[in-house]
Amino acid sequence: MSVCLSLGEYFFICSMPASWLRPSFSIGSWPTHTHKHTHAIKTIICIIGCVSLCLSQDRQYVGFATLPNQVHRKSVKKGFDFTLMVAGESGLGKSTLVNSLFLTDLYKDRKLLNAEERISQTVEITKHTVDIEEKGVKLKLTIVDTPGFGDAVNNNECWKPITDYIDQQFEQYFRDESGLNRKNILDNRVHCCLYFIPPFGHGLRPVDVEFMKALHEKVNIIPLIAKADCLTPNEIKKFKDRVRDEIEKFGIKVYQFPECDSDEDEEFKQLDKQLKECTPFAVIGSNTVVEARGQRVRGRLYPWGIVEVENETHCDFVKLRNMLIRSHMHDLKDVTCDVHYENYRAQCIQEMTRESDEYFILICASWCVSFCGSKLTQDNRMDSPIPILPLPTPDVETERLIKMKDEELKRMQEMLEKMQQQIHEKDQ
Repeated sequence: MSVCLSLGEYFFICSMPASWLRPSFSIGSWPTHTHKHTHAIKTIICIIGCVSLCLSQDRQYVGFATLPNQVHRKSVKKGFDFTLMVAGESGLGKSTLVNSLFLTDLYKDRKLLNAEERISQTVEITKHTVDIEEKGVKLKLTIVDTPGFGDAVNNNECWKPITDYIDQQFEQYFRDESGLNRKNILDNRVHCCLYFIPPFGHGLRPVDVEFMKALHEKVNIIPLIAKADCLTPNEIKKFKDRVRDEIEKFGIKVYQFPECDSDEDEEFKQLDKQLKECTPFAVIGSNTVVEARGQRVRGRLYPWGIVEVENETHCDFVKLRNMLIRSHMHDLKDVTCDVHYENYRAQCIQEMTRESDEYFILICASWCVSFCGSKLTQDNRMDSPIPILPLPTPDVETERLIKMKDEELKRMQEMLEKMQQQIHEKDQ
């Protein structure tokens, strides 16, 4: 009869010494039950060898391969935070797009202003925070809205409150980071800014250029073409090309996708390539569920048909969501921390160093003037309890040096008075 062995048994038996299984007589003369016994012995020896091999490998296992699991467990337990800023004119669908991205309603108590109220409205900063949980992962999402931006007749420096807000968050984080208790620091820094470009027109407007140039050194800017259902596919393509050319022409630094590593899988490389080719994203938002082809989808119903939000042939909403949430959210936070915040931190340290140097020079100059300018007269030396030895008669060279020192002291005193006056004017 034939004896069937598994692949593992075969390789293990082949590696065994021949003397272990060499019988004293030929296998062909064995009876049938001897073949069965031989198969059982071979199986037992194979199992023992496999167990021995596993134990040998276990002795070589240290355990640091579980570090990613430890980091994952700790991160999931702590949760994540992300701050997203939306900026653009009123009526471009900013609130609707945010609700569509995160499948939540962040503007329940929102009050729509009429035209007269919007005229007198100034740029404000409003925050909406919501805790989202998906498959055990917690995300604290903060949406920073900028109502009133670009709605005035004169939009000169309408971005100033926005840049001030970003700097305030950097300053607060810098203070917390430099304090004594750094255990639970709240990160309210703006990690990403979605800037909505109106689809009406022929590219970027002056206010769009000035806004992005004012913010591109402080935050990751992702330009979006709002209400893309107003344009045909050919118009969208031309509009994207024009916006890309103007961004390069005016030197605007929008968020740059990181280059893929050579060991990345092909699916991620293909996704990254599509995202780079797709910018600026042409998006549509909708909180309404409609019936399309027998399915309920989020979209917008028109007399001529239905525009589906999550249909990639209709708009870039899915690509934006994949980039913003599924693939590049952590990179947006890294760029904020390692680039934008570090630039702000370096400027703060340089400013503090410069002020401390000026203060040190001021103190030294004041000390030199007060110490070197007070000359003891003969009467003072007589009244002084400290015995003073008679000074040698100075020669011509010594007198010249003393005169030079006196002139230098006068110049330092004048410089000190000027610095004190400048500091006094600055304080006022």
